[in-house]
Amino acid sequence: MIDTAGLSTCFRVRRLNDADADGILFLCEGNPQYYLYCNSEPSMEQVLHDLRTAPPGVGADDKYFVGFFRGDELVAVMDLIDGYPGKGCCYIGFFMMNEAYQGKLIGSAIIDEVCAYLTRIGKRTIRLAFAEDNPQASHFWKKNGFIVKAVAPMDGWTALVAERDLPGPAIGLLKKLTDML
Repeated sequence: MIDTAGLSTCFRVRRLNDADADGILFLCEGNPQYYLYCNSEPSMEQVLHDLRTAPPGVGADDKYFVGFFRGDELVAVMDLIDGYPGKGCCYIGFFMMNEAYQGKLIGSAIIDEVCAYLTRIGKRTIRLAFAEDNPQASHFWKKNGFIVKAVAPMDGWTALVAERDLPGPAIGLLKKLTDML
């Protein structure tokens, strides 16, 4: 079980629901590049689908579609699946930043905090997929320690499946520095 409050020390994090759909859609509409590479467009129907749908065999209790908030402002959304595809793993099904917060290392800080929390609760790996042709996504995920492990054909596009072992680069470095003191 994931304690959403533990996912960040910088932002208030909570599970999102249908009442948050307008805010999620607004955030998604500010990211047209993502949709360009996935051959889709942001829509209310897609937002509601993403809020409610989990991978096969995953119960609602293990799906955490969360928002990272600064005050009342939605900074980022993440669909985090606990125990998928295996017990020691979590899967990021979706991660998107508010356009106003992009390019400021905030997304990387969120990923580092999520990875640190998952390490503390005993997870060993975090997995995700991104569009092969999307240079922004490729740069972001590789910069954050994710290594491409597989290629998966999707509807009209190709996904790269990537993983990051936990503890990741920043956590491992912090531990080494701490051990040296």
